[in-house]
Amino acid sequence: MMEKISIGWQKQPNKPNIQGTIENAIKEITGEEVELNASGRTDAGVHAFGQVANFKTNSNLPIEKFPIAINSKIKKSIIIKEAKEVDERFHSRLTCKRKTYRYIINNSFAGTAIYRNLEYHISTKLDLPKMQEAIKYFVGEHDFKAFKASGTSSKSSVRTIYDAKVYESNERIFIELTGNGFLYNMVRIIAGTLVEVGMGKILPEQIPQIIKDGKRENAGKTLPAHALYLLNVEYE
Repeated sequence: MMEKISIGWQKQPNKPNIQGTIENAIKEITGEEVELNASGRTDAGVHAFGQVANFKTNSNLPIEKFPIAINSKIKKSIIIKEAKEVDERFHSRLTCKRKTYRYIINNSFAGTAIYRNLEYHISTKLDLPKMQEAIKYFVGEHDFKAFKASGTSSKSSVRTIYDAKVYESNERIFIELTGNGFLYNMVRIIAGTLVEVGMGKILPEQIPQIIKDGKRENAGKTLPAHALYLLNVEYE
């Protein structure tokens, strides 16, 4: 399990990325070329408290030493929190059962300079009860075609949301979604739709029809990546 901020996961030539950075560190430690499989490819700007990735190794290094060894080789913007031996059939993405994402909106008048890259500022006061009413409609199995960005490679846009909530603390609004999987930009588009509900541009009772129609233009805008967090990945 690892923690990271800012840079994207997927390995790309001549661009900072999480996957390549950790793979290079493992090669330094073990002498092996490995391939990391992540639970999901978080975009640049998205943060993660609980990203999970797996790889195969023939190294004799004790498993509990891997976090210390890898952390000594990588930037402080990435932290390996824990390492475990798993079954040969384990795959971080394919065996994942549930993921939880959080989107943070600073809903104060002035916002903040210190946390400006960690949350999205909206000075307009949002109607929290309306947002709480609207988010309930996302729970269950739905075709989320209206909430995916162009360029999504997934064959099916059907996903199941197990839990969805909106709450407020210290002038910040937190949107949390737990599901069996998420489409490209899906959480950011749902968050953008809820913001429009909070502004009175979309009514809560319109959400089921937006889902049913499957038209991207009927949902809200895609909110910025820097306020999105992968909180947790579950396998049982």
